[in-house]
Amino acid sequence: MQGLAPSDIFLFEDFRVDRRGGLFQRGNTGAFVPVAIGSRALDILGVLIERPGEVVSKEEIIAAVWPETVVEDSNLTVQISALRRVLDRGRGNGSCIQTVAGRGYRFVAAMTHPSAEAPPASTWASSATSIRQPVVAPRLSIVVLPFTNLSDDREQHYFADGITEDLTTDLSRLANMLVISHNTAFTYKNRSVDTRKIGSELGVRYVVEGSVRRAGSRVRVNAQLIDAETDAHLWAERYDSDISELFALQDDVTGRIAASLDAELVTAEAGRQIERPDTLDYILRGRAAMRNPPSRENYAEAIAFFERALALDPRSVEAQSALAFALGARVLDQMVDPAAANVPYAEMLVDGALRVSPRNALAHLAKGAVLRALSRAEEASFEYEIASVLQRNCATALSQLGWCKLLTGSLEDAIPLHERALCLSPRDPTSSGHCLGIGAVHLLQSRTDEAILWFERARNTNPTLPHTRSYLAAAYALEGDAQAASAELDAARKLRRQEFHSSIARRKSLVYFGVPAVVAQFDDTFFAGLRKAGVPEE
Repeated sequence: MQGLAPSDIFLFEDFRVDRRGGLFQRGNTGAFVPVAIGSRALDILGVLIERPGEVVSKEEIIAAVWPETVVEDSNLTVQISALRRVLDRGRGNGSCIQTVAGRGYRFVAAMTHPSAEAPPASTWASSATSIRQPVVAPRLSIVVLPFTNLSDDREQHYFADGITEDLTTDLSRLANMLVISHNTAFTYKNRSVDTRKIGSELGVRYVVEGSVRRAGSRVRVNAQLIDAETDAHLWAERYDSDISELFALQDDVTGRIAASLDAELVTAEAGRQIERPDTLDYILRGRAAMRNPPSRENYAEAIAFFERALALDPRSVEAQSALAFALGARVLDQMVDPAAANVPYAEMLVDGALRVSPRNALAHLAKGAVLRALSRAEEASFEYEIASVLQRNCATALSQLGWCKLLTGSLEDAIPLHERALCLSPRDPTSSGHCLGIGAVHLLQSRTDEAILWFERARNTNPTLPHTRSYLAAAYALEGDAQAASAELDAARKLRRQEFHSSIARRKSLVYFGVPAVVAQFDDTFFAGLRKAGVPEE
């Protein structure tokens, strides 16, 4: 075998990297043994160690590792995280790969080259076989396989391929997601390949596959998420629709699948047992906790995870944004006493995140939540609009934008936004807020019967939200159902401290009800109902 020149081999701490063999770590016997790591992560490490001590920009790394390919910054973040999990294990003085905010990364470990003499035979043997070591797939790594056309209609081939390409694009926009390009995915078209083999060949943890079938004017799209390591089916869904407008249908189905996959992947990753959790692990666990029905306990759990993530990496934009969003959303859901809200801290966090990453969708979502918590709905609208552009399938951004439209007087624009959010995320426990928003518009426009249907749907989705119960109390009272109104008001008081519902004046002082014209509408409907339900004026 032809040996490697010393310049091709790098030594630092207990690790050895060579250009052809891969990454090795010194074992208990003193010999180097192969380390399982993905090829992209290894390529990134190669770029960094060739310029030790220098700041290497994200653009330079992406150009070197993903040449002539458009990828999101989140793909690089995932790979850096994978490297740190391996290289920083047991390291007591910070990471050997430093993040330089707004610029890139710096490799700081002391590094040497070995002598020109060939290494021991056992080491070379390990190097020769290293490419056969199992690859550790990055978290949130996924490939969307070409959807199968089960129809005879050739036009459906284009529709199926379009679903595949659009879904790949949408998933690549999600934070921390590593998505295999559709060009690579299409090499598996019309091939029967075991899911575990695909995962091994592409270095991904998850595989999405699906099919398209047309019958007359109806089309059915099936999609499923599979764990590539175990071949276990984690999620499956069926989408039926009219085919009158093919491109609109493609856009709608793709958006709904992407939104569902985002939630399912976060839940799957958060449930994995990790010996030494890092920043991304805690962010994923916090996001999983935020997917539970809003409650004081669930918010406390999510905030604790985000705080631990931020403690590990105080410069993490994702950790800053996630914590700021949770703190703001907790206020909006009336799950914290005003004295403990900590909104100024949330504002400081998200402003710092946006300075570093002005195109981060979660940061804009968090900024919107903070501004709404500060009763600045018009400014919040702008942030939610940006978030929905950067991540078009974000149901939370659309629903919160709907609330802002209501509070600023554009009631006619609010319902379509909530409906779109509900379409994207119909089974999400947090979808009660979408239903509540639709009901609130109907109530303000004196369509009380319609409002009650949406409020009841919101309550049935999540009975622990106090403002849902108070809206229902007001609506039942307006319809003359005193017994039902009293029951809902009692439930609201049990879920929220008694003082909050002690009087109309107290309620108005604690919650922002919009511009003067909207406040007048609330007074004629919502507050009129609370008065009839027995809430005193003062």
